[in-house]
Amino acid sequence: MAGGSDDDAGDDDRDADADDGRDGALDAVLAAYDLKDERRTGWQLRGVDDPESVAAHSWGVAYLVLALGERFREELPNVDLDRALRLAVVHDAAEAETGDVATRADSTADAVDPEAKEATEREAMADLAGPLSERVRDAWEAYEARDSPEAVLVKECDLLDTCLQAVMYEQDDRYDPERGEPDAFREYDDLDEFFATTEPRLRTDTGKELFAAVRERYRAARDGE
Repeated sequence: MAGGSDDDAGDDDRDADADDGRDGALDAVLAAYDLKDERRTGWQLRGVDDPESVAAHSWGVAYLVLALGERFREELPNVDLDRALRLAVVHDAAEAETGDVATRADSTADAVDPEAKEATEREAMADLAGPLSERVRDAWEAYEARDSPEAVLVKECDLLDTCLQAVMYEQDDRYDPERGEPDAFREYDDLDEFFATTEPRLRTDTGKELFAAVRERYRAARDGE
């Protein structure tokens, strides 16, 4: 019998829509995979050899949540570490489109307009997360709001990860300021600025204690102790 029923045609349409939805989701995932090649700008400015990608940084943040998150429970008693992991994974996802913009403490560096940065990243996430589960956009929005214990924890780990990475680069002698952009660091030597941008932004006593311990390791590596 030639042709098919209206129901069959409707099934075909739904199948096509489902295929389009899956393709759109794959396109969004592939776009986010640019994070694997997006290098962290601050390390590039300092002349770090083969600096980490934004994706590598995001893994570091997620690992800190998993490895040290329990230490924050006294100050963040209701924190859900599984939810925090979701926030950690997506917290820099917008940079797949916008690129990484370094936070600077050096007063001679070009200032970043935080409102413009937020608007650009929000627009990027609308593209990247649009075809995906609402959980992706919701996790990113929750991190940006910084009003949940999970968002606070992830931000603390985000800041600490940068300092831990500085220790690694210092220990391995992985940077040469002359190979980077020396004029970009007029007020700070070595990797000191990364600690200067971190310290005033920490919100918990636990984060501050961990920061102090990491800074001591950095100073020991820098001074050859």
